[in-house]
Amino acid sequence: MKVKVLCRNPQDYLRQRTTDIHKVPRNLDPALHPLEGPREYVRALNATKLDRVFAKPFVGSLSGHTDGVYCMCKHPTKLSVLLSGSCDGEVRIWNLASRDCTWSFVGHEGFVRGLCMNQDGSLFVSVGEDKLIKQWRYPGAGESQEDYAPVATILGKSVYLGIDHHWSKPVFATCGDRVDVWDQSRSEPIRSFSWGVDSVGCLGFNPVEHNVLATCGSDRTVALYDVRTASPLRKVVLEMRSNSLAWNPTEAFNFTVANEDSNLYTFDMRRLDKALCVHSDHVMAVLGVDYSPTGREVVSGSFDKTLRIFRVDEGRCRDVYHTRRMQRIFCVRWSLDSAYVLSGSDETNIRLWKAEASRTLGKLSGREAVAREYTEKLKEKYKHHPQVRRIARHRHVPGMVYRAAKEKRLVTEAQRRKRRNIERHSKAGTVDEPSTKKKHIVSVVE
Repeated sequence: MKVKVLCRNPQDYLRQRTTDIHKVPRNLDPALHPLEGPREYVRALNATKLDRVFAKPFVGSLSGHTDGVYCMCKHPTKLSVLLSGSCDGEVRIWNLASRDCTWSFVGHEGFVRGLCMNQDGSLFVSVGEDKLIKQWRYPGAGESQEDYAPVATILGKSVYLGIDHHWSKPVFATCGDRVDVWDQSRSEPIRSFSWGVDSVGCLGFNPVEHNVLATCGSDRTVALYDVRTASPLRKVVLEMRSNSLAWNPTEAFNFTVANEDSNLYTFDMRRLDKALCVHSDHVMAVLGVDYSPTGREVVSGSFDKTLRIFRVDEGRCRDVYHTRRMQRIFCVRWSLDSAYVLSGSDETNIRLWKAEASRTLGKLSGREAVAREYTEKLKEKYKHHPQVRRIARHRHVPGMVYRAAKEKRLVTEAQRRKRRNIERHSKAGTVDEPSTKKKHIVSVVE
């Protein structure tokens, strides 16, 4: 005789604590859920809509400067410390956690053109329009501001326009009418580079290959140098001048330049004859650029008063931030924890933004973390659906930016239509359509 018995374990359906949720038995057999696809699509669509509803990226502003914020510098070991320099020569040290200024002093007469810190954060260097290079000791707790003075001061022969510190050695580089490499303990440069250019506007050391240095010149060139040798490596000439430069922190050969033609160009330093990607959503000159610590995204600030975040392999921006009062953005920085973005603009404020506009601040509970991971997977799965893509990409921008972008699209479409007409009325093979990644490059000089 065969007897079937129902066996139920109370641990499978009873709560251990009164604060736990009720356990619901589920059968995951796909045959029992024929509407699983449509149900997931609706959830992905609702999650995308909620992202736009709760997109509030602005966190706060750091006010205290009396002139435009021209440059910023992150502390290499402390997440909450930021240094900023303004157009009136003032340098400030900020605590991002409390949004307070912890230290301020007048370092230069005129613009502060650049700030950088050494590898352990104990010393920072500033350059200005007064032709001075000043080395400052990072202030400690309880130190008085009245006795605060530079550790060393170097008077140069010309105005310095930028500075960056070596990632592993007590060496920094400055740029102006030429590129100078300095040792922290010397008052004369240990090496100088000059390659047929009136002035060099910005420079940066490679965070992976520490001895490689890149510069942007006023003659529309982007040049590469090795500080161990006495001669430059190579340079690429673009159609317009580049204003800023940033190296990818995880991919040793890649860097991005912010150009006057409203585009950003990502290059592989081994092949400068072709850009890896052209980021082209700004409508005016791009003035600042910086990479996220993960190396997967880049942030840019522009003359059009907007801040945009791009993925490194996409030409369209992932998000755009703007406020009613924010003016021209001179500099941008990504925080070391990859959670926040900082922008310094012409109206004396530093603004703190969330890197992901709809991300909740603070620690999540276990259920919230699981729900977020689930919705992110759904959005990734259905991101190419027309409705989901339209909602995810839609952004409200200022009227001036909207009209300029519309005019830019009309011009681009007219140029594309003109090329098609030329090809249609020409002999086959006689007209080459230039690639978007190559047409802005004039030449490469070895």
